[in-house]
Amino acid sequence: MSLPADLASAERELVAALASALAADAGGRWTVDLRFEGLRLAPVALRLQAALACRLLFPDAGATALAQRDAPAVADRCHSLGDWQRRPPADAEADVLLLVAPGPPDYDAVEAIAAGHRGAMVLLNGRLEDAGVGIGSVARERRRGFLSVWRSAYTLQPLAGAALAHGHPGPWRLYRLDPDGYRPLTTFEERPAVEAIDAALLGPEDGVRQGLRGLERLVNDLGR
Repeated sequence: MSLPADLASAERELVAALASALAADAGGRWTVDLRFEGLRLAPVALRLQAALACRLLFPDAGATALAQRDAPAVADRCHSLGDWQRRPPADAEADVLLLVAPGPPDYDAVEAIAAGHRGAMVLLNGRLEDAGVGIGSVARERRRGFLSVWRSAYTLQPLAGAALAHGHPGPWRLYRLDPDGYRPLTTFEERPAVEAIDAALLGPEDGVRQGLRGLERLVNDLGR
């Protein structure tokens, strides 16, 4: 399977993958990621709203107001996290909520909304994990608890000389950037760790050479 050629193709893949995920678990907690630098997320979110008839939740009132201005026909389906947390619409308990780029400061609000919402929730380019609490008991509790329930419905992420892609219910796909474009390299059943990606991109021969260089450095250090 090839990488999508443009944003429109990626969005079509995203919608199909998310529809598959929601069919599998209509009340699940899902993530969708388009990790491209400079990507304007509000237009993407509004197009997804039109395709999925979901509600959009933005991190703050300013982003919400801009979305309502740009799409007046669905202004009543655009909300801020704070407003939703304080006054969720009475008729929206089973609606799909698409949260647009929530960050670490929104962690508590997202967790509170998730605790009270019966329908599915989707994070669009969300980053709820705070690097400031990356180690220690707080981080471990978050990873084992609330953060662990979120599953990928769709991911398209450029890497250094490569790209990582996933669409529910398929495997994770790794592509290598060659002179003639991106070439499928391998697949993983679960999201691969950085080490697994590096090992796949290096290949067995490069991996052996890298290991020998590391051993040579160790021997040299011991001889000093």
